[in-house]
Amino acid sequence: MDFKKFSNLIMIEQTLFALPFAYIGVLFANGKDLSTWILVTIALVAARTAGMSFNRVIDAEIDARNPRTKERLIPKGEVKKVGVWMIGILSSLSLVVSSYLLNSLCFYLSFAAVFLLFTYSYFKRFSSSSHFYLGFVEAAAPIGGYIAVTGSFSFVPFILGAAILLWIAGLDIVYALQDVEFDRKEGLYSFPSAYGGKKALATSGICYVLSFAAMIGAGIITGKSMPYWTAIGCVAFIFIYQQKIARSRDIGVALRKFFKANIYVSPLLLFGTLIDVLL
Repeated sequence: MDFKKFSNLIMIEQTLFALPFAYIGVLFANGKDLSTWILVTIALVAARTAGMSFNRVIDAEIDARNPRTKERLIPKGEVKKVGVWMIGILSSLSLVVSSYLLNSLCFYLSFAAVFLLFTYSYFKRFSSSSHFYLGFVEAAAPIGGYIAVTGSFSFVPFILGAAILLWIAGLDIVYALQDVEFDRKEGLYSFPSAYGGKKALATSGICYVLSFAAMIGAGIITGKSMPYWTAIGCVAFIFIYQQKIARSRDIGVALRKFFKANIYVSPLLLFGTLIDVLL
């Protein structure tokens, strides 16, 4: 498998999008050791690669029947399932090893992380709460980043985790609007297919509000200064914009604008937190 196919398979841009989640956790814990930053990067990349690989294999048959996803590599026969399974397994081992090198708590939690990464794809087959399960998986990044520095549990990383969980859940609910008819036909339990578009959008909006509240709470508890609050203010405008365009009639066009705006959220949070720490 060449790099272009590998990048397409695991959607490498989403890994770059998720890295700031872990880095924010490291910054909130005042992590300064270079080796910690390197190992956290390896762990996050390994986790994302494992999760995407498992998802692509487990959902291959469903993807082949969905007009939106039938051009993915496995349905098209451009890569073999066994190869993708191997990538997922090796990435999971990389996650465990890098976690072991960080500290014992990270090592123990890495097995739970692998379990979450593997089981996410099955969740939508029996529960419309799969969006929140995805958010829970993503929330492991800032929590893991924080624990990588401290080696112990604390209240702060779980507030950060809640912010990510609710944001990603709200985002994924909107994303699922484009597959409502397909999900109903296939018996998949997305929130929009189970409760309809209006309730889905309302729930997404509530998730965004609660996510923003958690970001504020994390800033207050840790005594963040102007750079962080400026970043939070920018995130608020993006959140409002996203929720507004999500209610457009043309969901295809709306989603393109929605996700184009979304790519700025995690870098803004990272930059604001980094400047705050440096000052």
